[in-house]
Amino acid sequence: MGDFFTAVFSSEAEEQYILQCMSYILIFMAGATFLTLLFENVPYGRYATSKYGFPVNVKLAWFVQELPAFVLPVFLVLKSSAAQSSETANRFLIAMYFCHYVHRSLIYPFLIRGGKPTPFFSFALAFVFCIYNGYLQIRHLSHFAEYPKDWVRHPWFIAGFVLWLLGWLVNVHSDHILRNLRKPGETGYKIPVGGMFEYVSGANFLGEIVEWSGFALAAHSIHSAAFAIFTFVVLSSRAVAHHKWYLAKFEDYPKSRKALIPFIF
Repeated sequence: MGDFFTAVFSSEAEEQYILQCMSYILIFMAGATFLTLLFENVPYGRYATSKYGFPVNVKLAWFVQELPAFVLPVFLVLKSSAAQSSETANRFLIAMYFCHYVHRSLIYPFLIRGGKPTPFFSFALAFVFCIYNGYLQIRHLSHFAEYPKDWVRHPWFIAGFVLWLLGWLVNVHSDHILRNLRKPGETGYKIPVGGMFEYVSGANFLGEIVEWSGFALAAHSIHSAAFAIFTFVVLSSRAVAHHKWYLAKFEDYPKSRKALIPFIF
């Protein structure tokens, strides 16, 4: 792996520069995605249509598209010889990243019950994103990110870690609620209840937004901030779309429930 990067980049400074450029590109893509999502929903799940390509089994799609975000970073960490990979703060942040993607790629897909097939276009975009972002986040953390020795005791890191943990727990719990809405053999949609769904329609999306925002605060880098911004754009749009869909479909949908931010929005 080290030989590969030596062959691709003329120096570590060049690779570090490329990683920064990738972060700004991700922020630009967040802006472009925001404009696109003003006119159309992300085409998967209840918004899937055939015009975005042939359908891919939902379990297979989630497993394959998320797997690069786990496998590639594993290789990056194992093959990294940089001193940063052994620093406490770096290890904490890398562990936070893996905690999400071990669940998302190796556990979550096999817990899905039913679910509409994913259009190939959405599947392919997610696959490419997981490669791109997996390399961006973990290569930076394992090879380049430098933190003060006491960074894990810094208020920013502590606050970021707490936010990340709360977001991760909300995300996992909300997914659990959604999976168990229907009894075996039942079809159709139901109103989710319990947990943060008592306050917002997009509880699972809120959890993931908070999770990566906390990660960005703890990691304190343009790389992690770009990821948090992109996550916010995509998932906040989806939360709003879900909220409108629930209100239109269910006459008895709780009117006090907001789309994404409890009591506010």
